[in-house]
Amino acid sequence: MALVDKLRRAREFQVETGGFTFTLRRPTDVEWLELVESGKSTARTVLAYIVGWEGVKEIDLIPGGDPHPLPFDAVACADWLSDRIDLLPPLLDGFMKSYESHLAARADAQKN
Repeated sequence: MALVDKLRRAREFQVETGGFTFTLRRPTDVEWLELVESGKSTARTVLAYIVGWEGVKEIDLIPGGDPHPLPFDAVACADWLSDRIDLLPPLLDGFMKSYESHLAARADAQKN
């Protein structure tokens, strides 16, 4: 595994919502600054930080679809969640808290 992959994996966390488990990646400090400065909606932005899912089946995305688990597809996930406002609040909350926890951990480390 490449070093950059290890760095990214270290920033991953999971959020459970609606019977599904989503893996998100905490943004880096630079990504966070760009997000804040862009003025873009956090709801749309969080979709790009979803890097995995568990328990999602085609039938969840498409009526009459296959009942077997789907491999993660970032584009399909973003499109699906864009129309599932019921699932977004916990994802947004986890996204925000992950960055807040990152800042708090850094502040604690600087105190010691």
